[in-house]
Amino acid sequence: MKVIAIILITIVIYYLMTKLYARYSTPFLLPILTTTIIGVLLLMQFDIPYETYMTGGKWIDVMLGPAVVSLTYPLYTQRDMIKKYKLSIISSVVIAMISGLISIFSLAKLMRFDDGMIRSLLPKSITTPVAMQISDSLGGVPPMTAVFVMIAGFTGAILGPFIFRVCKIESAVSRGVSMGSGAHGFGVSKLTEYGEKTLSMGSVSMTLSAVIGAFICPLFALLIF
Repeated sequence: MKVIAIILITIVIYYLMTKLYARYSTPFLLPILTTTIIGVLLLMQFDIPYETYMTGGKWIDVMLGPAVVSLTYPLYTQRDMIKKYKLSIISSVVIAMISGLISIFSLAKLMRFDDGMIRSLLPKSITTPVAMQISDSLGGVPPMTAVFVMIAGFTGAILGPFIFRVCKIESAVSRGVSMGSGAHGFGVSKLTEYGEKTLSMGSVSMTLSAVIGAFICPLFALLIF
């Protein structure tokens, strides 16, 4: 009963936050953000250990795999567009990955973070399961990396639309690649509001970021440590 209750409560909260976001469409009310905040507050309020929550939460986590796989459908329907812009997509993802590593390393050094913290920060622009594996191989702290990934995702999903408006970015490729490579799954979920083409670009760039990051992150770490 406890497992079912946890799953149902999480789904209900997310459903209500989706309705709230539909009525007040501000980036700060993104369902994935507000649901996370409310969930954390409830755990703290009722003094529920994270391990207890995950007795039911792990089943929701298991569904992330099929959810990611479902993104292959828009990739298939937009395959011609992806082939057309393949060089632009790949080069943009590589540049985004390298610039992200350099910027986060520079910021971490400026703030005088220790090496363990920096190793945990480096994969922050890669989707969570891959980022945690990379962090572990670098000698970082995987759970801490997961937190940094969430922060990067929330930040990208919130600021992304604002940057699109200010910089007048209207290309589906530009929007998709920027969000997918910088804000991974959180950014891609936001791209559902911009149409199938943009979502496809976000999906493929998120996947490429995970693959390319698995090679570039360790190499970057070897150079700086």
